Amino acid sequence: MKKIMILGAGILQLPAIEKAIEMGLEVVAADMNPDAVGFKTPGVIKELVSTIDTPAILEAARRRQVDGVMTLASDMPMQSVAAVCRETGLVGISEDTALKATNKAHMRKALSENDVPVPLYFVARGKEEFFEAVQKIRTTGCACIVKPADNSGSRGVDLLKADSDLEQAYAYTSKYSRGGEIIVEEFMEGPEVSVETLAINGAVQVIQITDKLTTGAPYFVEMGHSQPSRLSEEIKERIKRVAIAANKAIGIQNGPSHTEIKVTKEGPKIVELGARLGGDCITTHLVPLSTGVNMVECSIQIALGMTPDVEPKWNKGSAIRYLKTRKGIVKEIRGVEAVRSLPGVAQVSIVHGVGEYVGEIKSSVDRVGFVVAQADDVKEAVDVAEKGIEKIEIILEEERAS
Repeated sequence: MKKIMILGAGILQLPAIEKAIEMGLEVVAADMNPDAVGFKTPGVIKELVSTIDTPAILEAARRRQVDGVMTLASDMPMQSVAAVCRETGLVGISEDTALKATNKAHMRKALSENDVPVPLYFVARGKEEFFEAVQKIRTTGCACIVKPADNSGSRGVDLLKADSDLEQAYAYTSKYSRGGEIIVEEFMEGPEVSVETLAINGAVQVIQITDKLTTGAPYFVEMGHSQPSRLSEEIKERIKRVAIAANKAIGIQNGPSHTEIKVTKEGPKIVELGARLGGDCITTHLVPLSTGVNMVECSIQIALGMTPDVEPKWNKGSAIRYLKTRKGIVKEIRGVEAVRSLPGVAQVSIVHGVGEYVGEIKSSVDRVGFVVAQADDVKEAVDVAEKGIEKIEIILEEERAS
């Protein structure tokens, strides 16, 4: 029996753990949280270790004699995945690729050097460089967006207005930068999509293109996704070409990627990409619902040195929409069971339940819950998801004045 090591045992990695068990594999799950939900899956071999403690992960991989290693929807463990692949000869990404896929400064440099379209950008190290970079962007007449070079999930992202307090903006974004680098770049106008791909022996296969819905300025937290994209076929072909070029530029030879792209008036440009499956239920739920391709299973097979079947089985619509709330403590949640019974609803999940505080949505972890839907086409799937969201009522104890 083959053995797969999955870095992370939280809710994001649970679909991979469950799928690997279903495939008849032995599963080694690594996580520093002893109460991680993935550890509760029957048959899982537990490794209580941080996924970013590369030496400890490598020791565990050797001790367990794993046949493959992967993570799902998280950038944090990518360096550990790459190190295990290098040291044990397993299929996966290199450490150079892991760095380029998790650090936006290295990513932008690699893309630019390979003529992959990106926005005008600067890498700022310290407050003085940050202020200078912002002024350089502003002199072009473009709006300016700033983000930490080495974080994800919209953490630390901020769109600067003409009258924005730069001291405050620097303090907010730098707080989320582990290494101290901040990307300062032009804000790209236009619809945003993500491209879900699988690379097999150097050949990058585009599985699906996802339309995105965000909160907008200033934090741009994703509040919905739908498949397939409703952009024109001509634009979608250009998006595919840019995504494939980006994957090749950072060196993804085997495994999944999630590439975010803005369609500007100059054409598609890269926002960022990850050498992993996309989160927000995009690859775990939406892709299988819209195409019949199980990207989680395919990624496990690639990690084990197998060749997966990536051919679409059908062409349907799928969508996810997230709940919005005011600030306060959740007192009651109504309508969830009724929504689950609606035709087309595939899943309803509440992330922050009764008794928990919910605040302003500044990053993906602040969202309360979601509805996933499937239909014959994307418009109908979006309608079903949005109707489901409308029927769920979050009752709050209003935040008391301090």
